[in-house]
Amino acid sequence: MKSKLTFFLVLNICLFGVVNTSVAQDPEAKLGWKLGAQAYTFNRFTFFEAIDKIDSCGLKYVEAFPGQAIGGGIEGKMDYHMDAAKRNQILQKLKEKGIKMVSYGVVNAKGDADWLQLFEFGKAMGLENFTSEPDVKDIPLISKLCDQFKINLAIHNHPQPSPYWNPDIVIAAIKGQSKRVGSCADIGHWVRSGLDPVESLKKLEGHVIQLHVKDLNEKNKKEAHDVHWGTGVSNIDGVIRELKRQRFKGVLSVEYEHNWYNNVPDVTASVKYFRNAVK
Repeated sequence: MKSKLTFFLVLNICLFGVVNTSVAQDPEAKLGWKLGAQAYTFNRFTFFEAIDKIDSCGLKYVEAFPGQAIGGGIEGKMDYHMDAAKRNQILQKLKEKGIKMVSYGVVNAKGDADWLQLFEFGKAMGLENFTSEPDVKDIPLISKLCDQFKINLAIHNHPQPSPYWNPDIVIAAIKGQSKRVGSCADIGHWVRSGLDPVESLKKLEGHVIQLHVKDLNEKNKKEAHDVHWGTGVSNIDGVIRELKRQRFKGVLSVEYEHNWYNNVPDVTASVKYFRNAVK
């Protein structure tokens, strides 16, 4: 009886070890990188349908976005104004799925009280980052909230002529603010704006909090669309090398905005390429 008990204890320890080291075994984890997906990649589906798709792509982190229907038997949308009971339902279900929600955005609040509510939501959900394109006048308040709640705010860039399309604009906006206020580098939108992703990352060195990673089929065109990573013009290999050089540590969100209803194979292929390139 004692020998059987010992066998099962050893078996459980072995299994426990496999489960808890699976994420750590991903090559990017050794660099302090958390590769996940922006749920917007699967915006034709509910949040929890997106979670199942993210899991099937071999990813364990998610950046949620406002407005997506929650699903999974939970009413409502991924709105930061939700009550505590709904937040807890989502957290419990994420725990069951083995997926960690690390970021939320792109989100902008309206007024001081609303920004405070956003950060309270972030604390309750255990978030690391918000991605946002805030009004410049709100940045001093945001900076204080980032330090108070110990949550980062990463300024996202949409293509030109959006407010933060150029890294120089981001650098000017965050000057003198908390180190927790930095950049969410959307390399695909830089390519759409005619900017070089590697050179743009160099400009933002020390301020890159998170990335939205895309590989596009064409440069300097708003109509350019996503392709499998490593087959486009975004220089994914160069981006990886530059992030290593900067000793970047943080979140990278896959954002694949093409083939909307059947892009799981596209994301899976991109993740595989990325992990091979990181090695």
